[in-house]
Amino acid sequence: MKAQVTGLHHITAIASDPRQNLDFYTSVLGLRFVKKSVNQDDPGTYHLYYGDYAASPGTILTFFPWAGLRRGRPGTGQAYATAFSVPAGSLPFWQARFTKLGVKQQPVESRFNDEALPFADPDGLRLELVATSETDSRPAAPSKDVPAEFAIRGFHGSTLALTDAAATAAVLTESMGYKLAAQAGHRARYMAAAGGPGTYVDLLTDPALPRGLNGAGTIHHVAFRVADDAAEVSARDILLQSGLQVSPVIDRAYFKSIYYREPAGVLFEIATDGPGFAIDEPLDQLGTILGLPPHLEPHRAAIEAALPKLT
Repeated sequence: MKAQVTGLHHITAIASDPRQNLDFYTSVLGLRFVKKSVNQDDPGTYHLYYGDYAASPGTILTFFPWAGLRRGRPGTGQAYATAFSVPAGSLPFWQARFTKLGVKQQPVESRFNDEALPFADPDGLRLELVATSETDSRPAAPSKDVPAEFAIRGFHGSTLALTDAAATAAVLTESMGYKLAAQAGHRARYMAAAGGPGTYVDLLTDPALPRGLNGAGTIHHVAFRVADDAAEVSARDILLQSGLQVSPVIDRAYFKSIYYREPAGVLFEIATDGPGFAIDEPLDQLGTILGLPPHLEPHRAAIEAALPKLT
């Protein structure tokens, strides 16, 4: 038995200034601000969500922004880089845009059959735009600054930096249903289901990489998607049988989640596709209210008073 993982659900990172974070991901990258919530384990901190117009699983990058937090260092033992899918031929637009806006970027890399543009957000989070050679029919989030023909479609994949990939690869393939898709140099690519943008996990074992240090500009966890509650419970049983320590199912209001660390220490989550982000505000108004889970709703006034203003 293997878990019925269909790809990436969301990726959660750590930031410092919440206003700077909001401006970069909406104004610079053209993503939609789809949910303003709080860290359910630390309600004095925002949980900010960005994605496509419909807040679809596989497009959602989220942040815990702790004001003034020291910067971390991406490296081994972490989810190292987050890649977004963009249409083939769109990288010159993004290179020019990043140059104009002062975004730190690196030269384009050839990676398997694609071209990847590495860049960084204001906290130094490692990001990539992958001009994919594969079909990606997901619609772009409407943006006044980024034309649809160049816009982000959602995740392409997540890269984990490891000193030894064997045990991590075993969890992906033996328990989570991933398959080896390609390998070159220090990078091995794994895919869920039928593959394609939004399903990939790359395991990078480059000995030149430093040891990662947590802080602003690093990934907190990578979440994978399953269709429903039954698939979530089944995945938990399979992971427990493989010897991993797995949390109980936790209701996060917008999805249900389980958490576990893979052998290299990277925090994984498996989240359900539903009920989704439109349960507490209409689709055309996503991101306008402070969304709170039911157990925090009685404390709304105090939580809102303690959070910094975003605009």
